[in-house]
Parts: sequence; structure tokens; C-alpha cells
Amino acid sequence: MDWGALQAILGGVNRHSTSIGKIWLTVLFIFCVMILVVAAEKVWGDEQQDFTCNIKQPGCENVCYDEHFPISHIRLWALQLIFVSTPALLVAMHVAYRRHKEKKECRKMDIVDRKTQRFHIEGPLWWTYTTSIFFRIIFEVAFTYIFYYIYRGYQMPRLVKCTDFPCPNTVDCFISRPTEKTVFTVFMLAASGICMFLNLLELSYLVIKFCMKKSRGVNSLPNH
Repeated sequence: MDWGALQAILGGVNRHSTSIGKIWLTVLFIFCVMILVVAAEKVWGDEQQDFTCNIKQPGCENVCYDEHFPISHIRLWALQLIFVSTPALLVAMHVAYRRHKEKKECRKMDIVDRKTQRFHIEGPLWWTYTTSIFFRIIFEVAFTYIFYYIYRGYQMPRLVKCTDFPCPNTVDCFISRPTEKTVFTVFMLAASGICMFLNLLELSYLVIKFCMKKSRGVNSLPNH
């Protein structure tokens, strides 16, 4: 996964974001992307190799691992980051459309100035921006529930029991470094919670600002 390309795209969107949106992007890349790239592979690199059971029945260990780890934590986190970042592309496409439209209307404008131009979050861009934040919140909540549902909680167990075929009876299987993986999981979920809070805060800020602007517009109308 080329996270640099994703950062470049979101960096362009960040130019048109609010201050809260800039903080969200910083938290996303420092506490989510960077930690995932730097540390996650070392923490979960041995999850299948060192997943051992107290029986050597062929296939039992694989079935047990698949039951308790239907998808890798790393892949699920990567999928979450992709889904959470994708709504920002709506803003990027909207900004690109605005620039293309202004290019047609004002061909004398310098190309460099047009690329660095910052659009205010108002009108149609306000709707696109708030919609992207809404979907980011939805995806954060959805993946938090998916984590809980798939792994039966957020704590990594030391011992899991398997009874599915071809295991001949109840088999005990052991997970490597469960405490470290639990701490890492809680950290990533906490980072996701911070991102969710920032998204809610930014959405509330934009809605309140929009309502205040509408209220001032109504109050400024002449009375007949």
C-alpha cells in the first residue's frame, strides 16, 4: 500500500480544511498510518507462525486459527484507513471541479495561483465537506463494531479452545505475546476514538457556523 500517495491526496484536501480537520489529518497519519507501518508488522508478524496448539492433528491448528482470526488485524486496520480516508476524495474532486470551472471562466488567472488557491467551505463545498465528515464517522463506528464482533472483544486471549473438525476433541491453542497485542489493539482503537471525536467536533463546528450565518442573514433582511 502506497501511503505516501494517499498522504499527498489528503494533503491537498487539507489546504481547504478547517483547523480541526488539519488536526484530524495529523492524528490519522502520525498515530494510525505511521504506527501501522512502523510497528504493526513486528507485533503481528508472528501471529500465525507462533500460534500453537497442544495437538499435532493435521489441519486442526489451521482451522482453529481461521476461527479466531478470520482476518488479520493489520489488513483490517489498513482497510479501515482506506475507508476513512476515501470520503476526503469527494472534497478533492469537488475542489478540482471548482478549479476547472474557474479556469474556463477566467483564463488570465495564473496557473500557479489557481493551484494554491484556497476555497472557503461554503455553498456546495460545505455540503460536500460535511458529507465526507459524516461518512468518516460512519466508517469509524462501523469498523470499531467490526473489530469487537470479529475478535469477540478488544482483549487478546492467551488461550483459545477449538472443537471444529478435524480437531478430535477440545483442543487448547495459544496465542503469542497476547499482552503486547492487546496493548497495541487498545492504542489503535484509542487513536480511532480520537479521530472520531475530532470528526464529530468538526461537524458540529460547521453546522453551528452554518446556522449562525443563516441566522445573521435572516436578521439582516429589511422589515416591511
